[in-house]
Amino acid sequence: MCRNIHTLHNFEPAATSEEVHAAALQYVRKVAGTTKPSKANQEAFDHAVHEIAHVTQHLLDALVTNAPPKNRDVEAAKAKARSAARYAA
Repeated sequence: MCRNIHTLHNFEPAATSEEVHAAALQYVRKVAGTTKPSKANQEAFDHAVHEIAHVTQHLLDALVTNAPPKNRDVEAAKAKARSAARYAA
């Protein structure tokens, strides 16, 4: 999976539409193999991002869990600590 796509489910506050769009954009970029499509492919690229964001939002709305919501700040701190441990040496 692309490193820039982060888990969006079960956070408080819930994922914003901007976060869902960013994840869809990263997914399409990864699949297409480009960060900036040509003019000939721009419409298809934008359509794919829109559709994937739409489906992703439906998925997030439909998922259920019994686990308590995660705190974004706590999870970000954990990720930062893992990163520091990985690259420290």
